[in-house]
Amino acid sequence: MTQRRTGTLYVVATPIGNLDDLSARAAQVLGQVARVAAEDTRHSSRLLGHLGISVPMLSLHEHNEAARVAQLTQYLAAGEDVALISDAGTPLISDPGFLLVRELRALDYPVVPIPGPAALIAALSAAGLPTDRFRFGGFLPARPGARRQALETLRERDETLVFYESPHRIVHTLATLGEVMPGRHTVLARELTKTFETFLSGTPAELGEQLKNDANQARGEFVIMVEGAPPAVDSERREMTAGALLEALLAEGVGVKQGAAVAARLMGGRKQSWYAQLQALKES
Repeated sequence: MTQRRTGTLYVVATPIGNLDDLSARAAQVLGQVARVAAEDTRHSSRLLGHLGISVPMLSLHEHNEAARVAQLTQYLAAGEDVALISDAGTPLISDPGFLLVRELRALDYPVVPIPGPAALIAALSAAGLPTDRFRFGGFLPARPGARRQALETLRERDETLVFYESPHRIVHTLATLGEVMPGRHTVLARELTKTFETFLSGTPAELGEQLKNDANQARGEFVIMVEGAPPAVDSERREMTAGALLEALLAEGVGVKQGAAVAARLMGGRKQSWYAQLQALKES
């Protein structure tokens, strides 16, 4: 008796903007599967329409993924192949799909990746920051306190830091980044592969000002890339270096406010703290 074939889940990367970035293999798979699980069926139907593909679709997003697992498992058990796609880029990378893939792996169903676009990789490849090691943090928390705490835990990491951010939070995130990691070289990539693709670079404060002064630059989806922390120095040497720097600033007639900004940029930390130290040293 011939054993019935089980279906395969294909995890298919789709374009992040330019439809020509869809691979030939991805197009072939999308045209051959029995159905497509998409983060937003209305959005993805435009991609399938562009390819001339008509296939049954069902939604799979963060609010219904757990409930969809059993349904998709039934399709696979019946021998149907299914493609999983997100709105853009590679599924599971800050997108739904983890619960489904984990469950199917546990049940020994075949899960096959169809690689392709990913915004974080595209951005890193053109940012001019070190790429031998990087840490992807996805989307930072929406609440200001939690966002600041998340960044503070990463302040001493020496690899390039990468985050995604939405247009309505980008200015606030840059402001927090400027407080926690002032002076760090930062690159913003927006609208990748689209008509208005842009790379901006500078300190978080400088980038924040650019976005405030040009509303067009605050539109679209963002990839934020931040240089890693400089090599750590032992606390005793750091204290000596900091003291020497503050004394040199005052000796050269640099104002307390300006000196605090210089110290924060060179040494890290908050300007308010350096301001207090400079003021105390000046009055001593």
